[in-house]
Amino acid sequence: MRQYFLTLCVHMRRPVFTSADTVSPALGQFRHSAERYGFAQLAYCFMPDHLHLLSEARTVESDLVRFVHDAKQRTGYAFKRRTGERLWQPGFYDHVLRDEDDVVAVVRYIVTNPVRAGLAREIGEYPFCGSDVFSMDEIRACSEMWDPGSQRKTKRRARQP
Repeated sequence: MRQYFLTLCVHMRRPVFTSADTVSPALGQFRHSAERYGFAQLAYCFMPDHLHLLSEARTVESDLVRFVHDAKQRTGYAFKRRTGERLWQPGFYDHVLRDEDDVVAVVRYIVTNPVRAGLAREIGEYPFCGSDVFSMDEIRACSEMWDPGSQRKTKRRARQP
């Protein structure tokens, strides 16, 4: 099945994903929406002003746009009720992994994002990233690192599914 590297940006790039009070319900909702639309979360990283996901379609009926729309709508609604503020920028970026892409290397890239940003010193230290499929030991053992600079991402406009 297909794997998608996703980037979703916070409205005005505000640093909102800085506490478990914000991240935990959002992660729970993304997991719920993923299950509902036939996806598995291979990796996630809630940086202060954006979210990276590696999602894998589980069936031929899995619908990426509906999954992301549902998760953003539900997390945005809950966030607005709690804070009075908008959570997400419109749309999202996605990249379909190629057959030759090493999935664990992409997971490693995602969970090392806080290290590269200076928010953690090592993999597994940052509290708002991880994998629902791979252990941190498996991720650390991967010697490859995915290079997103050589990849083409697609910007998807927000739209009703």
